[in-house]
Amino acid sequence: MKLSEFDFDLPDELIATRPARPRSSARMLVARGREIADARAIDLASILDPGDRLVLNDTRVIPARLSGTRERPGGAGARIEATLLDPRPDGTWRALLKPLRKVRDGERIDFSSGLSAVVEGREDGAAHLRFDLAGADFDAALDAAGAMPLPPYIAAKRAADDRDREDYQTIWARRSGAVAAPTASLHFDAALMDRLAERGVQMSYVTLHVGAGTFLPVKVDDISDHRMHAEWGEVTEGAATEIAATKRAGARVVPVGTTALRLIESAATARGEIAPWRGETDIFITPGFEFRIADALMTNFHLPRSTLMMLVSAFLGVEEIRAVYAHAIAERYRFFSYGDASLLIPGEPRCGS
Repeated sequence: MKLSEFDFDLPDELIATRPARPRSSARMLVARGREIADARAIDLASILDPGDRLVLNDTRVIPARLSGTRERPGGAGARIEATLLDPRPDGTWRALLKPLRKVRDGERIDFSSGLSAVVEGREDGAAHLRFDLAGADFDAALDAAGAMPLPPYIAAKRAADDRDREDYQTIWARRSGAVAAPTASLHFDAALMDRLAERGVQMSYVTLHVGAGTFLPVKVDDISDHRMHAEWGEVTEGAATEIAATKRAGARVVPVGTTALRLIESAATARGEIAPWRGETDIFITPGFEFRIADALMTNFHLPRSTLMMLVSAFLGVEEIRAVYAHAIAERYRFFSYGDASLLIPGEPRCGS
C-alpha cells in the first residue's frame, strides 16, 4: 500500500495543546464497524459489558528533556539541549543533542548542579551520554532538572510546564522508562475507574516503554519498505493468564492505546493465544494483519501518514477509518496526544484486511 492512502487534511486549530479537564470529560467517538456515534470518555463503562477486560500500559514517562552547558578550556561555553531516548546495555543513554555539532566525544555537559554527563560516542544522529549518577540518585536528579518530553506538534506551540508533569502521565504510571505517554490512557481518572469497577469491567496491566520513534515520520512511499522502531515491553505471566481467561469466557479484550495493542499482539502465539512475553518489539501493523488478541481498541486520533494511522486502518478497516476521521474533523474533535478519544469496535469482515 502507498503512504498517501493514510493521509488527510487536519485544520491546525484541532491540534490540542492541553488536555480536557476533568480527564474523563474528553469526547469519545464510538465506531462499531461503519456505525459512528458521539460520546464522552466517562461513557466507556456503559458501552463495555461486565467481564470485558481493559489492557492498560503502566509505563511511566520520565522528564527526558534537559538543558545544559558544555564548557571548554578558555570559557568557550555552549548551550546544549538534550532529549533522552533510551538506556543502553552499557549504562549510557542514547540522546538527541541540539546542536550536536557543538559537542565533541569526551566532553562534559552540565545539566544542573547535581547532574552532568560525558559524551561517549554517537550513531545515527544520536549521542551516547554517561551520567555521573545512577539508580535512585539519577532518577531524583533527572526529576529535578528535566522537563516532560512533549510531542513536537505541542512543543512547537508552547514549552512544557509544571502542569504537564501531571497531565502527561497516566494515573497508574508505575514503571519508569517512556519518553512519550500512552496517550489514550490520559482520559482515565478516578470517576471513570469507579464506574468501570461498578460495571464489572476487568483490568490488566502490561508495560511498553514508548520511545521517541513513535513520532518519526514515514519517509517511504511503499509502506512495506518502512523500518519500524523497537520498544521494550513486558506481558507478565499474571497478565497473560487474565487476558487468556477473558478470551476463553467469550468477553472482549480491549487494549487502551496502540502501545498496549502492539504489545499483546506481539505476545500472541501462532495458535491465537497469549503467552508471557518480555523483550523488544518492532511489530508493524498494517492492513492485512491478523489480530489474535484485541477485540476492540480505545485510542486517540493520530497523525496523518503515520504508522499509527496504518494500525487503526488495519484494525477497523481502511474505509471505515477514513469515515471516522472525516466525522471527527467535521465535528471538531481535538486531535493527537492531548486530544479526544475513539473507541473502535470492528465489524466482520474488516474492510481492507
